[in-house]
Amino acid sequence: MGGSGMMSILVLVLLLVVMYFLMIRPQKKREKETNAMRASLDVGDEIITIGGICAKVVKTKEESIVVQVGADKVKFEMMRWSVSKVVKKGSGHVAKSSVDDFDEVADAEEKEVIKSKPKRMKKAAPVEDAPAEVAPAEEVSEEPAESKE
Repeated sequence: MGGSGMMSILVLVLLLVVMYFLMIRPQKKREKETNAMRASLDVGDEIITIGGICAKVVKTKEESIVVQVGADKVKFEMMRWSVSKVVKKGSGHVAKSSVDDFDEVADAEEKEVIKSKPKRMKKAAPVEDAPAEVAPAEEVSEEPAESKE
């Protein structure tokens, strides 16, 4: 009996060692890499948060970052731990002239979109005329009622 008790303890220890190498060690390695990634965030990096928000880092602080989101360039502060991954590493501090050039390009694209909207509306205009064609048919159905009087 002493041999079987010793054998079960050996199997249990072996199982714990296997669990450590297959589960705990890789998880700690991933956690260390994630913390290093969050610590190395810099201005210009494009990130995805744990909530799925795609943003661009515009300012870094010790425990938080300020990010810019969307076409309206809304800025807000969030904690570093909420960053899921870095999609694209930025080039550090963005030169003011390149930001101005980007704004001019974005403004030009917005103007093109605004110009193109009325064209789309003109194409949709004949569809609006369709209910007007239905209206005379209703008037025809009312005429026999008037003739009975």
